[in-house]
Order: sequence, then structure tokens, then C-alpha cells
Amino acid sequence: MNEHGNQHSRFTLIRNWMGIAGAALAMGSLFAVLCLIAFDFLKGFRRPYIGLLTYLILPGFIWAGLMLMGLGLWQDRRRKRRMAGPSSLPRIDLNNPRHRRILNLAVGAGFVFVLITAFGSFRGYEVTESVRFCGALCHTVMKPEYTTYQNSPHARVRCTACHIGPGASWFVRSKISGLYQVYAVLTNSYPRPIPVPVKNLRPARETCEECHWPEKFYGALERTYTHFLSAKENPRWTIRLLVKVGGANPTHGPVGGIHWHMIVANRLEYIPADETRQSIPWVRVSNRETGRVTVYESKDNPLPANQKNRAVRVLDCIDCHNRPTHIFHSPDQALDLALWLNRIDPSIPSIKVNASRALVESASSSSQTQALQQVAEKLGKEYADYKDRQKIEQAISETQNILRSNFFPEMKTTWQARPDNIGHRIFPGCFRCHDGRHVSKTGDTITHDCDACHTIIAQGPEPEKTAVSLSGLKFDHPGGEIPEGMLCNDCHNGAP
Repeated sequence: MNEHGNQHSRFTLIRNWMGIAGAALAMGSLFAVLCLIAFDFLKGFRRPYIGLLTYLILPGFIWAGLMLMGLGLWQDRRRKRRMAGPSSLPRIDLNNPRHRRILNLAVGAGFVFVLITAFGSFRGYEVTESVRFCGALCHTVMKPEYTTYQNSPHARVRCTACHIGPGASWFVRSKISGLYQVYAVLTNSYPRPIPVPVKNLRPARETCEECHWPEKFYGALERTYTHFLSAKENPRWTIRLLVKVGGANPTHGPVGGIHWHMIVANRLEYIPADETRQSIPWVRVSNRETGRVTVYESKDNPLPANQKNRAVRVLDCIDCHNRPTHIFHSPDQALDLALWLNRIDPSIPSIKVNASRALVESASSSSQTQALQQVAEKLGKEYADYKDRQKIEQAISETQNILRSNFFPEMKTTWQARPDNIGHRIFPGCFRCHDGRHVSKTGDTITHDCDACHTIIAQGPEPEKTAVSLSGLKFDHPGGEIPEGMLCNDCHNGAP
């Protein structure tokens, strides 16, 4: 009887269907994980889905199988107690060779399992922190951001370095918010386009400034901007200017220029008119040394009294550099670059205007594939009689490349949905405050002087043949004089 009872206990797991199912699930999942880990060591995973399966999903099945095994044992013990009364705990006798072998086997198996679990946990962390996990896992949703990221100045910086940063607290916050994002993707309830700016983004002082140290900024940088005008000949117009980067720390360089805004010597705060932050009717400047506080309010768009109790936002790097990575070029910008680099031949009559129209019209397509076809059909029809077919085919191909990189109809995402606050040509940008209409109670105005931020040193169709003026030139608008007080973005919208 006793021997039979011991034999029954030994095969309890096998006789219990729940234990059998749990053992099969755990061992099958473990075998699959070991095979995939070996493949990861030898060749690595190219698709994020395999990493997700290996280090997150399959380990979950292993634990589910172990839980089923434990539940089966507990259920069987409970049944035996009802039939034969209370059962005693198993006795372990280390003087018994059989018991020692079982114990050694259990300890060895447990050690191996802990090693595999530790490695899997680390690799699971790496997978969820990888760029491909962030950009390619939810392909349709993240396609605009992932595509523009790959063509950005930060293409070698991991997504999490900017969106999460160092430390455990923000890591936990990101994973908690990620649960809702997973739910939104599974239920197809995510907004199109994804709203910007990102709410509750970590302050740039804790992310951007890990690499970019604003206190060391000073001086000026030369920039060259080449534009092609909207005319039949696609005439070229180039502007060379010095961008006054400036600085805010007198121990490292002159104080002034654009980076005067940084919270080093001054603290700048503002209240936006809405969630997009494209209109700023109220600004407060606090000088850290003198303690002087000045409030500026817009004459044209004053902040209503009932909104003055809204949260005041401290000016951050991201308020101006709001597209440091996910840069969506307008047709005007993208075609200027393609024509400048001769990827589209400027000798093709009105090619900039026609290619721009094709891009704008294709943006309302239902898919990127359909948009690419529309671009090819429109330009093909427009230049059906053009003799040099090779030039036209190349122009069509390059225009389609521009569309692939900047237009995402499925997510309703183009340059129009992603305002860029650096500069002021297409979007308000700097003019959100520097429009000459923000005035303090004492009559002081936030400067509207062009030379405050940059100095034009050469301009025209062939600036390389023009003498450079370091004292600065008055801006020569290629389309003729513009009315006083008119801002660039009042006319320019990114599509000629």
C-alpha cells in the first residue's frame, strides 16, 4: 500500500491532464526559445516580431505552462486529501543516494533556468529598447516617424535616448503609456495623424542636453539656402547668411544670438493659445541676475482673461527645435534640394510647379501606393510630348522618392500636419513671438529685426560671383517688394 502510494505520487503529474498540458506547453515553449536564442546568437534577428516572440511572448507561455503544472499538482493533492485524509510533507533524506541525485538535478535545472531567464530578460529589454521595435513593430502607425528618422541628423541615436532618457522612472512611465498604445493599435482606435506635440515629453534638459550642451554655444554658423522659383525656367535664387547661434554663458563666449533664449541667464515662459503651440499670445521673461520680470502680450491676439490661469510652460529646446529628428519636408523644400543636386533636371520647363502640384494632389490618396501611381500619371501626362524621356523618367522617379520620404496618406501625415518651428518661412516658428506685435506694459516690444538672428552676406541667382558683405545685406525678395508687416508664412505654405 505504501509502495503503491509512493508510486502514485511519483506519477501524479503524468496522471493529471492539467499537469500534462502544462508540461507540454512549458517544454515546447522552452525548446522553441532555445532554438530561437541559438539563431539570434548565430545570425541575429532582422525583424522585430521575432525578437518579440522570442523574449516576450514565448517566455510567457513557459510561465503559463509551469503555472498549469503547479495547479495540477495542487488539484491532485487536494483530491487525495479528501479521499485519504491529511497528507504529510515529502521527506528529503540526503543520506539517500536517490534523493541526492534528484536534488542535484533540481538545483542544476534551476540554475540553468535562472540563467536562461536572466539572459532572456536582458535581451527582452534590449529588444523593446531597439529602434526597429519602436519604428517597425507597429508598421502603419509608426511608418512616418520611422521613415523620417532614418533620414534625419539623429539617425544613429536610439529612439529611447530622446523619448525616454536615462533612469528607471521614465522607463516605467513609457512602458505604462505603451500599454495604451498597444490597445489603440489592436483596436484600430489610434488617431490619424498622431497628435503633436507629444504631451508630457521629458524636459530637453534631461535628454537633448546629454549630448548638446547649450552653455558652450556661441558665435555664428554659415548657411546656404538654394531655392528655385516657380517659373517656367525654374530660375535659381541662393541666399548665404550667418546664423547667429550665440550663447547665454559669458564664461564661454559672447552672450546673445538665438541661444540667448536658453534658461542659463534668463528664464522664458509662455502660455500657448492651444495645444499645437503654434500661437503664443503671452510671454514672460525673467532675468536671473537682476530679477527683472517682463510680460509681453500680443496686440493682435491677446490672451483672454479666462485663459490666463492656464499652466505656464517654461521655454524648452523642443519649443523651437520641435522637429530635430522627424522632419517632414514640404514639396517646395524637397524639390529645391532635388533640383540643386540635379536629381531633377532644372532645364525641364515648369518642373518644380508641376511636380509640386502632383505631390500635393496625391496627398489625399487612400494609400502611398495609389499616391505614387498618381504622381507618375500626372507628370507622365504633363510631359507626354517632351523629347528627352530619360530626364522625365528620372524626374518622375525622384518625385516619387520625395513622396515616399515625406507623404504618408494612410496616416494623413505630411508637412502640413507636422509644423517646423525652426525659422519662419512656411510656419510661424520664430514669428510666434518675434512678430513685432508682442508688447509689454512699458511699451517694450519683442524684436522683429531680421539681423537679430541672422545676417545675409550674399544673395541672388549667382551669389558665388557676388562680393560677400559681412556687414549684412538688406533682404532682396526675388518676387518683388512685399508689404511692410507681412510675414513670410502669410504667403509661403510649402507648395509653390
